[in-house]
Amino acid sequence: SSRAVLLSAMLPRTTLLNALRNHLEPGVTGPKLVCDVGTCGACTVLLDGKPAYSCLVLAVDATSKKITTVEGLGSPEKPNAVQAAFVEHDALMCGFCTPGFVTTISAYLKKNPNPSLEEVREACKGNFCRCGTYPRVFEAALAAAKASSSSSSQV
Repeated sequence: SSRAVLLSAMLPRTTLLNALRNHLEPGVTGPKLVCDVGTCGACTVLLDGKPAYSCLVLAVDATSKKITTVEGLGSPEKPNAVQAAFVEHDALMCGFCTPGFVTTISAYLKKNPNPSLEEVREACKGNFCRCGTYPRVFEAALAAAKASSSSSSQV
């Protein structure tokens, strides 16, 4: 794909986050550059379905992997269960950390579709929210799990 060619043509030290935000057309804006050392989770993307800090991954190392950003999980017109629950439960304040949390939680709920509050907290431990909306983030995650399990049981 053109993305693979572009990523492999980058300088070897270009991070996946930099490539996604600054070198793709159109640029991706969900993952954010905050700490640049893999401690905040704002740049979280899914690599082959697993959360990864895109500020720590070199673009050339991601060329053979499926890359999913928050934009690939849903859209404003058709949000995934986690995105919808974040809106419904007001799980964002400034919104800067929201894409990282949504991406992390979306991946976690595929692995564990019926988590406890403690399991959700553990899954989110690599994401940092400066506004302190953790209780609502966790409520939204549990609501998304419940919504996903009830919609899949109706199929």
